[in-house]
Amino acid sequence: MNKERIYQVLRSPHVSEKASVVGDAANQVIFKVAGDASKHEIAEAVAALFDVKVESVTTLNNKPKQKRFRGQPGARSGFKKAYVTLADGDEIDFLDGAAQ
Repeated sequence: MNKERIYQVLRSPHVSEKASVVGDAANQVIFKVAGDASKHEIAEAVAALFDVKVESVTTLNNKPKQKRFRGQPGARSGFKKAYVTLADGDEIDFLDGAAQ
């Protein structure tokens, strides 16, 4: 896979309470990904970028929410998320010693 495409597919890690619980319980990591990314591309990108073995990928599309801003209708942007299950013994540390 092309290096540029890896950085286009994986946008950012999705950090939330639910992501932390899922990560601890099922050895999964959650990423925000490009809307046109396939499961195979996501698995290849994670494996190449973080040097881990990916067992499975589950994706879902978060639809945009309709909101109002100063009385005017608008919408928050939607995004695609990927739950990446890692092999036993593999983990991804996003902080990588930042707390030192």
